[in-house]
Amino acid sequence: MNYRSLSDLSRLSTECAGKVPNDIDLVVGIPRSGMLVASIIALKQNLPLTDLYSFLRNDELKKGNTRTYKHEELVKPLDAKKILLVDDSISSAKSMRAAEEQVRATYGGNVVTMAVFAERHNRHHVDMYLELVEQPRVFEWNVMHHPFLAQACLDIDGVLCLDPTIEENDDGPNYRDFLSCTRPLFIPSVKVAHLVTSRLEKYRAETEEWLQRNGVQYGTLHMLDLPTAEERRRLNIHHKFKAEVYAKQPLTRLFVESEVKQAVEIMKLSGKPVYCIETNEMYVPGQVYNLKANALRKSHSLKAKLIGKVKSILGKWVALAPSSKG
Repeated sequence: MNYRSLSDLSRLSTECAGKVPNDIDLVVGIPRSGMLVASIIALKQNLPLTDLYSFLRNDELKKGNTRTYKHEELVKPLDAKKILLVDDSISSAKSMRAAEEQVRATYGGNVVTMAVFAERHNRHHVDMYLELVEQPRVFEWNVMHHPFLAQACLDIDGVLCLDPTIEENDDGPNYRDFLSCTRPLFIPSVKVAHLVTSRLEKYRAETEEWLQRNGVQYGTLHMLDLPTAEERRRLNIHHKFKAEVYAKQPLTRLFVESEVKQAVEIMKLSGKPVYCIETNEMYVPGQVYNLKANALRKSHSLKAKLIGKVKSILGKWVALAPSSKG
């Protein structure tokens, strides 16, 4: 499973800035994901920006008042001599082809097409791309709406809705109120194969009612069959339960988990990819460098904080210490 985040997108737009032709007058994004990419490129290249449909209507370009940018004298999109037509990725290339045909039917200037992520077999469909990323692939901005969810397992708390607070998580009346009233977070727009939660089986009715009310489409809801939350904590089987369900479903290709520790354990036990909401990372068996990188970043951060604290204490001590000079 190949995964790219918003951080990867920003990094690529910086590393590949030299690929964008210097004579581009206007960046045109193909809604919706293409606008994300187009905005980043336009901001970093200091170019005017518009979306495909505003371009076709020749709507006046909008701009802020905080800074100037290249070609700020350009008011009408169709007056641009050369545009960059942008999408986040290409697969069948149908979206890019349709957009380009619409543009060329209306616009007489030069058109440069770009997709950030392409594949070896379709890279020739655009004038430029930033990285080759083969299938299967998902992005941070489409993972909760990707067709892969038809073959996926999703956690509930921390993914579909907020996690309960300590006060709400009393395995009693407060928890039942939480189950009925918790705020939705990321509701998928496609049907999910399996919802896998460590909520207890005795709360199935409240859970199903909330899912229906919030428009969550799913195949099977898997819940822990234990008598109490205390027993669940004693057994500490959250990740084991989720990994077991994931592993037993031969068609499942992805698990979406809220917490990083559970995500890593589910990945290890199931031998399958797990996407973590908390870290915005995909954990894939065999790619342990992801885990090492996280641990390294955290250790560096802790080390820096400790050094800063020690320096602060020493600085105060030196300032207060009596001078040895008579």
